Amino acid sequence: MALVATGVMSMDSLGHFASANRPRVEAVVNVAALRHNPAYFWLTLTLVSFVVAGLREELWRSAFLAGMQALWPRQCASRAGQILAVVICAVVFGFAHLAMGWLAACMAGLLGVGLGLIMIFHRSIWPAVFAHGIFDATTIALLPWVLARTTGVAS
Repeated sequence: MALVATGVMSMDSLGHFASANRPRVEAVVNVAALRHNPAYFWLTLTLVSFVVAGLREELWRSAFLAGMQALWPRQCASRAGQILAVVICAVVFGFAHLAMGWLAACMAGLLGVGLGLIMIFHRSIWPAVFAHGIFDATTIALLPWVLARTTGVAS
């Protein structure tokens, strides 16, 4: 919207950009089932959001960061080195989400920076697991509503 307000991009261009770069959530979840199948909806919100995504991905992130620290202990001893390791980890994490599109991969990378910083500052994976699960559950819960309003598809 800032690009439209400053005249850099027209509203039509913004709409085209948004539709061309819309994350392909269908690669991850069945949006129609989210809307019509309560069991699928709640299992996705709980099991998938917190265990499959939250816990599994934060275990991966902690292992990645531990590996970085094992390879470069002197550099990772400082806060700046730990933050650099988080950024490198977040780039890899973002690329792992490319199946959903470039925009989703970039957003996953940004989320990865935040979750990695939570892990570093709290010195535990559990706050990051909880934050990741809440983020994913909220995103999944809103998918049918958002897609119906942005694409006009009432799956």
